[in-house]
Amino acid sequence: MNDEAGAGRAPTKVTKTDAEWRAELSPAQYVVTRANGTEPPFSHPYHALKTPGTYACVCCKAPLFRSDDKFDSRTGWPSFVRPITDDAVEEHVERGWFMRRTEVRCATCDAHLGHVFADGPQPTGLRYCINGNALRLRPDTSAGDANAG
Repeated sequence: MNDEAGAGRAPTKVTKTDAEWRAELSPAQYVVTRANGTEPPFSHPYHALKTPGTYACVCCKAPLFRSDDKFDSRTGWPSFVRPITDDAVEEHVERGWFMRRTEVRCATCDAHLGHVFADGPQPTGLRYCINGNALRLRPDTSAGDANAG
């Protein structure tokens, strides 16, 4: 889906050394985003959070997902039906352990975010299963009740 999307508008890439990433990120954020880790299910509060806003990359602050596109997948990870724009994330096929998955990375800084699966709700039928440690919520200050939704 995202291979051809946004073809004329590539984000400016953010690159840093491993030492710079380690200095800026918590150990859990580093393991997920820079070492392709996965946090345990239900371990990050974003999986159940309903605060309106935009979920940005914890590494480079690029906007990635809207709270309006978030849903409870009952998997223990924040789940979204689509990225904020077609060029916000990049998808890469992963093969290993006798399975094939599609990895999701931040298009701006190449941070590992999680995976996308074809078992989500409409309108896309997709489930972007994203590690909470890869995200930073920017609450929508124009929303009335911050806990609604």
